[in-house]
Amino acid sequence: MSHDFDDAVRLVPLGENRYTGATHPAYANMVGPYGGVTTAAMLNAGLQHPERLGDPIAMTVNFAAPLADGAFEIEARPVRTNRSTQHWTFQLRQSGDVAVTATAVFATRRETWSATEAVAPADMPAAAALERMPATGAGPQWPRRYDMRFPPGEAMRLDGIEQAQARSRLWVRDDPPRPLDFAALASLCDCFFPRIYIRRGRPVPIGTVSMTTFFHADAAQLAEQGGRHVLGVARALTYRNGYFDQSAEVWSDSGQLMASTHQMVYYRE
Repeated sequence: MSHDFDDAVRLVPLGENRYTGATHPAYANMVGPYGGVTTAAMLNAGLQHPERLGDPIAMTVNFAAPLADGAFEIEARPVRTNRSTQHWTFQLRQSGDVAVTATAVFATRRETWSATEAVAPADMPAAAALERMPATGAGPQWPRRYDMRFPPGEAMRLDGIEQAQARSRLWVRDDPPRPLDFAALASLCDCFFPRIYIRRGRPVPIGTVSMTTFFHADAAQLAEQGGRHVLGVARALTYRNGYFDQSAEVWSDSGQLMASTHQMVYYRE
């Protein structure tokens, strides 16, 4: 039996640079599909393209309109290929209208001097020591596709009490467990609940406008991680005049920075 995630990002070639896919009910959000799985489907068009060079190192996705449940078409076009980098543009259409656009850079990596200045949380309990966030109840379907584990007192509370800041830490993996790859990592980078929910202590109408993900891990690091939990840390910098930002890091369970991400989100109060 295939994994729901693989079904959700599965694409069928239609001809040169074109693929067709469909939304999946397991990743439904309040309106349309979960943005992370849409990002993963678009990235997958580049990953399976016959002209692909290397692995993704960066991707920016702009959500121009809500997706409806059902079929969509993705155009993935390599616009420039250099010796070690390849630049891409993507468009996702439904009923002939553009709903999502994206750009990406793929690259071949080489062994060289490397260092990480970011620091993973040192006081985070192990995933096995924490209880999983309940995967039942009302709300969207997509959180049920992730095994999320927060330290005591750090899970999102929608109690109407405003918080001083919206930093979150959690262990997370696909549910059921699935070996980590670039598409799954891209989707995981959007699994953090909206920062404004945490800051305000209640849900408000929101929608991601633009999301950029930087892939720091290579294919070997993803394979080494397998299906184990990764560590996520998310925060916001500012909320202003209907838009807020949300930044996050994803770390392996051995302390390697695997991805960082930043998005701009519309909100209405």
